[in-house]
Amino acid sequence: MAKKLHAKRTVARVSNIELMGSRQREMLKEIGVDEIVCPEHIAAREVTNLLRNTVATEFFDFSNGLLTMTLIRMEADSPVVNMSIREMTQSYSDLQARIVAVLRKGETIIPHYDFVPQAGDLVYVISRPNQMEAVKRVSGKSEVMIRKVMIAGGGRVGCNVALSEERSRTVTIVEENRRRCEELSGILGKTLIINGDATDMDLLKEEGLASVDAFVAVTDSSETNILTCLLAKRLGVRRTIALVENTGFISLSQDIGIDTIINKKLIAASYIARMIVKGDAVRSKWLSGTNAELIEFVVHSDSVAATRTIENLGLPEGSTIGGIVRGSTTVFPTRDTQMEVNDRVVMFMFPQVADRVARLFD
Repeated sequence: MAKKLHAKRTVARVSNIELMGSRQREMLKEIGVDEIVCPEHIAAREVTNLLRNTVATEFFDFSNGLLTMTLIRMEADSPVVNMSIREMTQSYSDLQARIVAVLRKGETIIPHYDFVPQAGDLVYVISRPNQMEAVKRVSGKSEVMIRKVMIAGGGRVGCNVALSEERSRTVTIVEENRRRCEELSGILGKTLIINGDATDMDLLKEEGLASVDAFVAVTDSSETNILTCLLAKRLGVRRTIALVENTGFISLSQDIGIDTIINKKLIAASYIARMIVKGDAVRSKWLSGTNAELIEFVVHSDSVAATRTIENLGLPEGSTIGGIVRGSTTVFPTRDTQMEVNDRVVMFMFPQVADRVARLFD
């Protein structure tokens, strides 16, 4: 209807992952749906990425992987705990990475050079992909080898995670609905499917929860997902991922030790935001547990940002540059760095300054 009324761009949120196929997308485009966002599809993809990047609490890439955003919890034995960012920069001068934000006790902080990270801080790092090993060492994190995965919930998200992972790992799904279990048996080839209640702690223990390397809770209940992940942590499972739909639970879940929180509302918002923000936004990410976002902008010849230095750009307080992609290279800018046409700039910002930042790239 919107397209027939001459809307320039239409975006539809769908729940059916099957609609994400190229043929289906093309058919929908022909009848007027320009873009489709399927939170379940994106959530499943995020889970599989996190199972392959076990150092990260949250993981996202920009410019086809030339820059990576990683959320890492600082460990007590990290060599940079109680070291200011200025001291860190001097001690690790070869590290191609930048801390753009820190989440501490529910507060989001854009750190300055005198800021001192503490154990337990959730730190947002922008880096080159080949710097992950160095970032891991600095944060005090160790890689977790994932061989066995247990998934609570056999819905669209759980099913797609199992489809992606069952070829390389031992995967078990616990699903309460018997009919859904029968459907899953016709979709999945190697995954063990258990018809049972994910809140039945004795069942999870009997099915070997203590022996798995990663536990993924993606049932329809946020409370169930949080509680089962806490049980998994208590039994020594190294990696826990919970689907939490109640945004008010996100900070609490992070504080009590669940490794990663997935929220479908924020996923959908991230996808849609890049289509409606001013400026040429090509990638965006709402950050779980914060009121901030990362957006990748393109500098055009008529942009305010074109040919200006960072110092003269006029960035508002509440925003910072994470990195610049220039052709096939990446730049971590200083005050004297000059913007160039076609630069892709990854910006971290709070929503109250988003319009002012976007106008610099409009």
